[in-house]
Amino acid sequence: MKKIRWYVVVQKIFLLIAAVIMMAPFYISFVYSVKTREQITFTGLRLPREFHWENYIRAIEASNYIQVLRNSIITTVPTVILLIVICPMASYVLARNGGRIYNIIYSMFLTALLIPYQSIMLPQYMNLKTAGLLNTYQGAVLVRSAFNISFNILLFTSFIKSVPLELEEAARIDGAGMIRTFIEIVFPLLKSVLCTAVIINALFSWNDFTITLNILMKEEMKTIPLMLYRFFGEYNVELNLAFASFTLSMIPILILYFSLQKYIVEGVMSGAVKG
Repeated sequence: MKKIRWYVVVQKIFLLIAAVIMMAPFYISFVYSVKTREQITFTGLRLPREFHWENYIRAIEASNYIQVLRNSIITTVPTVILLIVICPMASYVLARNGGRIYNIIYSMFLTALLIPYQSIMLPQYMNLKTAGLLNTYQGAVLVRSAFNISFNILLFTSFIKSVPLELEEAARIDGAGMIRTFIEIVFPLLKSVLCTAVIINALFSWNDFTITLNILMKEEMKTIPLMLYRFFGEYNVELNLAFASFTLSMIPILILYFSLQKYIVEGVMSGAVKG
């Protein structure tokens, strides 16, 4: 009994430390966002006696926040939709076919995970320029989607392989073809992994800096990650306004995460039960 109690205590202490570490960035971002530059210098991470909420208004005005928020949404939502529509269908084909050609295609997707973006920046830029997709939202969506397909294929294929074949065989006995079987039987079972994919893809697209920097070069097309660098000049740094912008940029993703948290937890629990 004593060993169990000590184990529980150690586990709770570990979880508490992990929670503090995870919450630290949010605390730092909030505390710095409601201080003046002088308070940041002299008070560090302590809560201020007076909260300067006007930093948020100044940050919104200085960064043209409404416009960059719109740009981020325009490039993030289509990317996520494209990935969660195409990748489950492709994964279903790869998961249910064991032929040599399918294994080679699957291996190629896995190999693509090892390719760094920097190695394809130049040919990507030239191809987009030739196609007239530079400084277009379509170009940003296509490149982001293409660069994240491999991970989604791996995620969905692994999950689909765990779906019992008996369910599909029963549908085929009733006369359902491959497309109908996927839409009516397999796709509804992917709810938990779809929610996980939505969160991961949205986070990747929302926080993307390098791809956006190379494609969306016009000032009016910049997204939130590019906007944040406006507060870091060569001779002047507006830390309080920068952290106010950081905090504002986290809100949409946090709302999305908490909205889908229930389904993510259900997927983890169901996976634990199957294991």
